[in-house]
Amino acid sequence: MGKFKLFLLFYLLLNISAFSQSFRGYDLWLGYATVTEPLLLKEYQDITKSIFFKDDSATLGAAKDELTTALYKMLGQEPNFTDAQGTDNTLIISKKSDLNPSVLEKLSADFDEIGKEGFVIKTITLGRKPVLVLSANEDLGILYGVFRLLILMQQHKGLGQLAVFDAPKIELRMLNHWDNLDRTVERGYAGFSLWDWHTLPENIDQRYIDYARANASIGINAVSLTNVNANALILTPMYLEKVEALADVFRPYGIRVFLTARFSAPIEIGGLKTADPLDTNVQKWWNEKANEIYQRIPDFGGFLVKANSEGQPGPQNYGRNHVDGANMMAKALSPHNGLVIWRAFVYSEHDASDRAKQAYTEFVPYDGQFMDNVMVQVKNGAIDFQPREPFHPMFGA
Repeated sequence: MGKFKLFLLFYLLLNISAFSQSFRGYDLWLGYATVTEPLLLKEYQDITKSIFFKDDSATLGAAKDELTTALYKMLGQEPNFTDAQGTDNTLIISKKSDLNPSVLEKLSADFDEIGKEGFVIKTITLGRKPVLVLSANEDLGILYGVFRLLILMQQHKGLGQLAVFDAPKIELRMLNHWDNLDRTVERGYAGFSLWDWHTLPENIDQRYIDYARANASIGINAVSLTNVNANALILTPMYLEKVEALADVFRPYGIRVFLTARFSAPIEIGGLKTADPLDTNVQKWWNEKANEIYQRIPDFGGFLVKANSEGQPGPQNYGRNHVDGANMMAKALSPHNGLVIWRAFVYSEHDASDRAKQAYTEFVPYDGQFMDNVMVQVKNGAIDFQPREPFHPMFGA
């Protein structure tokens, strides 16, 4: 019995070691493990035998690179891409505008319904043989469609009779980082910040690209890079150059960059004596700062702002209200289609009322007064990082 237990332990250690070498946590769900089931492997190899994929943009190039990497890892062979679209193809990946009329007719897809980010994956018959078609209105839809196809393959789903029509239901799908410029992370428990500001913009770490890939694979299309307890330095030319480098990495994956804007930035980095949102010099400063950012980053998302909360400066420092502060920034961003995301996580220890309703009491009276490009952001619950609590009352406002 002792020898058997020793053998079993040795066997388990060998298998754990083999698994550890084949699976890296770094890859997340993009590891693309080899398909070992013979019939499924043959099906996938047959479907990817002749692929038409027109990659004439950075986003389509990213989609094609992802597909190439994944198919090689899963199927053990380089995918065969062709220049012609027709009956010889087994897989056609193309925007609607580039599809042959015969293919488009057989798709029978409502492309208006799937919008800019949606996609269709459907098996059709061309020349009496099945052909898998992945199509979309825009480049980003193709990228999302490729990730969906790879998900199906990783789940070992059959691809012979597919009819997938999908599109995001939420327009802004965003991650908020709480990363500081010294690379510490507020409420962070997994090491230093991903953004190495000291080596940007010259050094583009592969992790930035892999971060973008992972986010795009689940439909994330925006990211706020910095802590809501903001440092005004992020808006200086030196740091904007670094942000520009990250935005260039993220753009092919459909991810727009947002920054946290410190309300007192006109004083701290602009040389003004006030940050009063009704002061014309302050308004001019924010207008010029917005123009400066958009010259560098044409698809810049906008500002995430924590104001008059937990000691952060805000419009109430000058006898103004949240509408005054948010709309002042919104006017600066509006010509560029930028957003202001104004946090409603506000409370006061001097307020005797229930803290769970303080944000509701403060913000609901302003309903209808914010500009159209202002979003009021709350946490899931009204308190802060509770294991269990009711959802925020402002969701029902």
